[in-house]
Amino acid sequence: MIGRIGIIGAGQMGSGIAQVAALAGYPVRLLDASEPALAKALETVDRNMQRMVARGKVTEEDRGSALRRISTSREMAAFGDCDVVIEAATENEQVKKEIFKALVPHLGANALVASNTSSISITRLAASTDRPGRFIGMHFMNPVPVMQLVEIIRGIATEEATYQAIRELAVKLGKTPVAAEDFPAFIVNRILLPMINEAVYTLYEGVGSVEAIDVAMKLGANHPMGPLELADFIGLDTCLAVMQVLYDGLADSKYRPCPLLVKYVEAGWLGRKAGRGFYDYRGEKPVPTR
Repeated sequence: MIGRIGIIGAGQMGSGIAQVAALAGYPVRLLDASEPALAKALETVDRNMQRMVARGKVTEEDRGSALRRISTSREMAAFGDCDVVIEAATENEQVKKEIFKALVPHLGANALVASNTSSISITRLAASTDRPGRFIGMHFMNPVPVMQLVEIIRGIATEEATYQAIRELAVKLGKTPVAAEDFPAFIVNRILLPMINEAVYTLYEGVGSVEAIDVAMKLGANHPMGPLELADFIGLDTCLAVMQVLYDGLADSKYRPCPLLVKYVEAGWLGRKAGRGFYDYRGEKPVPTR
């Protein structure tokens, strides 16, 4: 039975998971190495919930109660009484392994560990901990408060009880869980990121402009957001990291990251969060950069 939830990483994903967990009635411990990141996360959660109050989705009382359920820390020792800790740090395998190495000495013997990785092998991450049987992938979609899906990924050593407990947690958080096998990028990103990469190739080869490609996919395939706009929303560094995982893990040339995607990341044009990506967000409205 999961009572208290720990979350590592106070970025977009971590703060979103904290919000849905707190609204679902769970006490939440949110950890980040950066004090400003923790303050910003709490502000974001509060602002999001104020919007929900304005739309009549939650009451003012619910908002206040949820905010009080979230406590913050910069120390792993804060997770000592957590039943599950969800890691939502940057999509970098080495960084995640270092986090788990620092985390596990502070956990109770029966605590579960989940990673919100969008592409990295759960089996490999689990093997870097002292509890591969109680380790699992719990991949939320961005933005967490809005998107209904959670991919649940078992590593080779993940126990059935761990899977059932995390599946039940996802349902209690108001999400729809789907089981995915532990292959590079799982289900959603295995399909979505090659499509985005192909859109970047289409731009790279001059088949269409940024605007033409996005309008074509919105109106021609009924997508709510064009692939290049979506890439900017996800973060071009994350898109590149997932494509690299697919390319390395499956050794198939169809997953080769587009050189233009690499160039944008090298320039630091990572999308919305950096102010520039395939669109420039620094003015009143986004302007295509190509």
